[in-house]
Amino acid sequence: MRIYPFAAVRPNGGDAASVASVPYDVVNTAEAAALAAGNPKSFLHVSRPEIDLPQGTDSSSPEAYAQARKALDALEARGVLVKDAAPAFYAYRQVMGSHSQTGIVACFSTQEYRDGVIKQHERTRKDKEDDRTRHIEILGAQTGPAFLTYRDDKAIDELVRVACTTDPLYDFTAEDGIRHTVWEIAAGASCTADELQELFARIGTAYIADGHHRSAAATRYAAANPGNEEAQRYMAVIFPASQLKIFAYNRLVKDLNGLSPDELLAKVREAFPGGDRHCRMYLGGKWHELAWSIPADADVVDSLDVSYLQNRLLAPVLGIDDPRTSPRIYFMGGIHGDGALAAEVDSGRAAVAFSMEPVTVEEMMAIADAGAIMPPKSTWFEPKLRSGLFIHKV
Repeated sequence: MRIYPFAAVRPNGGDAASVASVPYDVVNTAEAAALAAGNPKSFLHVSRPEIDLPQGTDSSSPEAYAQARKALDALEARGVLVKDAAPAFYAYRQVMGSHSQTGIVACFSTQEYRDGVIKQHERTRKDKEDDRTRHIEILGAQTGPAFLTYRDDKAIDELVRVACTTDPLYDFTAEDGIRHTVWEIAAGASCTADELQELFARIGTAYIADGHHRSAAATRYAAANPGNEEAQRYMAVIFPASQLKIFAYNRLVKDLNGLSPDELLAKVREAFPGGDRHCRMYLGGKWHELAWSIPADADVVDSLDVSYLQNRLLAPVLGIDDPRTSPRIYFMGGIHGDGALAAEVDSGRAAVAFSMEPVTVEEMMAIADAGAIMPPKSTWFEPKLRSGLFIHKV
């Protein structure tokens, strides 16, 4: 696998904490506006530009893209964002409570994405691809990194460890309590960029953990700009698989499809006869334990807990034929806890909630290796990569 250093546009040291923002797709317009309020340096002015336009402006409108470019240009003109003089790699560590993960910020080959060296496990939606592609076109930059992973390599681990013994470029704790630390890995350093490229050349496969639409959009932009070498690469942070933290992606259904709670419980007892796999259901103010076993002949996708729930209960009993498009189901990341699920049901916003066990990284990679697609909303990764710390000009 090929990785490339790049001359990042990034915050000057004193502005990193003010610039860094949550990813554009984990907040809505109102939430983004609240987070950016009183902070003209927040990268949300670039990633959610509709917050600076008249209320109701579509985030995918020409006006929004133009505003995003205006905001990016302003941050550069004021010296809040500066471009490195030479290409480099960067080590990026995030600490959330007792969990720590350290990845390499680099550029990756869009051709290797097309060739399946960088593997995916989710389908993308054309409207979201269109949005991210247009964002790259108007800004002339990739502003949010994809999140990749690879099977651990001890030599890379050691090289990264050495890189992280130098003075960091940034070291700050965000308002949500997550600590972000960044180091530069430059040519001529004790831990060199050349070494890093040589070691990654031994890695045969990378996996998209999060950022499928960013990856697809960068590849579309590359295809439309074949003579632009920088456009053939896209920005990502790649982490060793053992360091990743996957939370469950829980399900909430708005109604019981005409069933009474007792009728649903009877159906549940039929579908979940007991076994070594488990999830929990919140119904009528009570939690119910559900257990089952995966058939020995199940494939890698049908072996997932979310697949069993979908195939045995959500579709045949609750009528959720396509969880990707049905307006009767919605999802909540497991980081919010079971209390948040119960609150949704108790409030009447949902009729029933399902608390799932998280998918493992090995399950995710096995599905990608098989060329298969995971059910929608199967994985929730935390901590999220901050936007605005690295920008790749194309």
